[in-house]
Amino acid sequence: MSTLFWWTICCLWIYSPASGATIPKDSSSSDVDTTRAAVDAMMALYDNTTGLWDPDNPGSSWWQSGVALWALSDYMVKSGSREYLTQAENTVNIQRAPLDWWPEGGGDFRADSTDDTGWWALAMTSMYQLTGDEEYLDIAKEDEAYMFDYWNTTTCSGGLIWSIPTRTYHNAISNELYLELTATLHNLIPGDTLYLNHSLMEWEWFNNSGMINSENLVNDGLTDDATCVNNGATTWTYNQGVILGGLVELSKATGDQSYLDTARQIADATLSSATLVQGGILTEPCDTEEECEPNGTAFKGIFMWELGKLDAVLDDHPYKTFITDNARAAYENARNGSDFYGFRWQGPFDNVTIGTQESAVDLLIAAYLQ
Repeated sequence: MSTLFWWTICCLWIYSPASGATIPKDSSSSDVDTTRAAVDAMMALYDNTTGLWDPDNPGSSWWQSGVALWALSDYMVKSGSREYLTQAENTVNIQRAPLDWWPEGGGDFRADSTDDTGWWALAMTSMYQLTGDEEYLDIAKEDEAYMFDYWNTTTCSGGLIWSIPTRTYHNAISNELYLELTATLHNLIPGDTLYLNHSLMEWEWFNNSGMINSENLVNDGLTDDATCVNNGATTWTYNQGVILGGLVELSKATGDQSYLDTARQIADATLSSATLVQGGILTEPCDTEEECEPNGTAFKGIFMWELGKLDAVLDDHPYKTFITDNARAAYENARNGSDFYGFRWQGPFDNVTIGTQESAVDLLIAAYLQ
């Protein structure tokens, strides 16, 4: 990139005719470079043959490649870059095939759990925003219908179940992803009523389910017995995050600011939690990368990414300092010389997986490109 280009980023809002992307005027060229370097490092983990990230690492999961695709496409939407569009398209072309471990789904990211399906479906909405290709929107709609097939009509008064083979467990993340997916689809499709109705139904159920506890934090799910009450399980950071993105999209869909008020209560509770924020830095309840593998290494970035979406629509931008402070801490303490990021943003750098790297990319997008 030319010196003039980066000078323009520093001083102006940049508009990309190809994507409608804008880079915030308070993001310096070094901030944008930092984000791009983390994306470049994430792509160093990409395997062109499988279309997955870090596929041979036992610390990686299939759903995390869905998050990586979502993050990558969102980065390209917001930055105006198209550098990795070929790889993104390659991932969709390969991974939309029926899954080896769940051929019953029939492909197009229809997995054996509703949450895995949801991550990829949201990536498809971002790919649609990036390219304008209706095929990606069609896949997202197909995935929504698949998820809705597992709306429980017999116990717990509704809600999505998590495990499709066993038809068990009302968990937070599946329902949060469904909320964000349906509200996003409504906002992308002129004249829609179906997805808005599903989104409103999901929120009414979730809000009354008891998963949001008395401290305004979201526990992992409901008990599997007839009582269907909050199971008191871990308040993972991503469970505090995806609900924020869903409520932002639902507020946009309806014009109802009360959804943002609820989102703000959850965000404030998270930042006030001595378990989830230590020394001003977001911290996962599991202490080490080994304890958090294979899934938990991605969670913190998802929270920050969704928190950034909430912060962007609030006039006072109350979370911007927290987000940027965490981005600086991760850059200074958890990054190695190859721009790989480790698990704990407090440092030191320990090891990289696609979970730790996409988490850093999510954080940096929230800090510098939101």
